Amino acid sequence: MIEDAVLGELKAKIKGASLPRRVKFDLGGNDILIIDGATISQEDGPADVTLTLSQADLSSILSGDLNPQMAFMTGRLKVAGDMSLAMQLASALG
Repeated sequence: MIEDAVLGELKAKIKGASLPRRVKFDLGGNDILIIDGATISQEDGPADVTLTLSQADLSSILSGDLNPQMAFMTGRLKVAGDMSLAMQLASALG
């Protein structure tokens, strides 16, 4: 189950971001988040980029305690799909 605090932080971070394509966060198990523009849903579906990480690491990225690029380089964050969209998202979250 995805924590309300994580959802709230993610909504606040993407509010001003312009993400024209779909982003999926795969947080393990059945925990999925899809960002489509400024909308967040927990229903699985296709996406232009999929980011796989733990919910704890997503929370750390959102709070600024974990740099998204460092998470990627150390294997804590895996990216499948459009890398440029992932980089755009990283700057919106950072």
